[in-house]
Amino acid sequence: MAQKKWYQLDNAAKIVPSTTAGSDTRVFRITCVLTEDVDPAALQSAVTAAAGEFPHFSSVLKKGLFWYYLDQSDLEAEVTEEKQPALDTIYWDGRRNLLYRVNYYRRRINLEMFHVLTDGTGAFEFLKAILSEYLRLKHGLETQTLTASRASVGDRQNDAFGKYYKKEYEKPEEAKNAPSRAYHLRGERDENLENHLLEGTVSVKKFLQAARERGTTVAVLSTALAIHAILPEMSVRDRRLPIVLSVPVNLRNYFPSDTARNFFGVINVSFDPALYDGTVDSIIPVVKDSFDRQLRQDQVELTMNAYASLEHNLAIKVVPLLIKNAVISAANAKVQKGITGTISNVGKITVPEAMEPYIEKFSCFMAAPEIQICICSYKDQLVFGVASAFIAHPVIRNFFRGMVDMGIDVELESNDFDAREE
Repeated sequence: MAQKKWYQLDNAAKIVPSTTAGSDTRVFRITCVLTEDVDPAALQSAVTAAAGEFPHFSSVLKKGLFWYYLDQSDLEAEVTEEKQPALDTIYWDGRRNLLYRVNYYRRRINLEMFHVLTDGTGAFEFLKAILSEYLRLKHGLETQTLTASRASVGDRQNDAFGKYYKKEYEKPEEAKNAPSRAYHLRGERDENLENHLLEGTVSVKKFLQAARERGTTVAVLSTALAIHAILPEMSVRDRRLPIVLSVPVNLRNYFPSDTARNFFGVINVSFDPALYDGTVDSIIPVVKDSFDRQLRQDQVELTMNAYASLEHNLAIKVVPLLIKNAVISAANAKVQKGITGTISNVGKITVPEAMEPYIEKFSCFMAAPEIQICICSYKDQLVFGVASAFIAHPVIRNFFRGMVDMGIDVELESNDFDAREE
């Protein structure tokens, strides 16, 4: 292979190794369900071929004096049948291993990645490259018609944060007034620190119609439904605290970039339970207003700068990694006190037309300290992938019941018996 390279972690990735704990493994999963059972040998060949187009994904994580960094390796991913828990730990301190895994179960292909490598957008590009090669091997589809991305290898490896960083740093408006404490879900956590997954599939057309009837978007309605699901589980005393949902924002929608590394910011949507009248319609205007304010171009630029500023802060730069880990971990714990949960919309997944007859649907999940909802769509299927650290799931059940109450049929799948019985 070519001369090995090393890569600085992008700014969003810098805090990941220091904040991995318990069920929050900082691992996310994207899946593709095919219309036929997976051929393991063909999948292995496809993964090996696709990895060559994303060289930094073959890196291992190492410690420097001041920061972690990625060191390109000659390791190759070994495709296995799915047997271990979903979103299980990928990174172990001091171990030389790849930071992603690929496994399968019947018709489903799972790609799991440690968040230092990429975000959901970059991971889906990798999965589509795997599927492209897989379908070429299995069905002889022309490679030219299956190219998922025109980006060069160099473009995919770029750190977009560094490209767009501006020295004039200021906090976004919403961040200046963010609550220091938020309501946190209650319940018994899995003693094995495993994530419980539940997947709900609905019609894109029906969900979009419900959103339009309420004068809003899929993202706003989904966020409002999540808040609507949490409120019934709050006691009178709990309702003194706001519900705060963290919402990742794909910065590629605001800054031109083909990077396959992390390139996202985060906005926080806060809701005061005192404004709730028992309906989701009382939540939507608050969520919509928060989205409108924070997703203005000027505010998104400040959000991006907030991430990029970490690398350019001289005081942080010169602190040894051992101390930096402790400081970042403590700072993250403080931030988490102000967050109830996370809802992430990866958006519409498209593939070349030649691939469509072989693919049933896509989904995505992210390991969660409490609860995280990930949304993606493919054709007319809108899929909500929920990961939870709790054994019982009343909030998740409320979330999907809210859709049923709107006349939207929901098809549920789960790796958890409590959810299946419901």
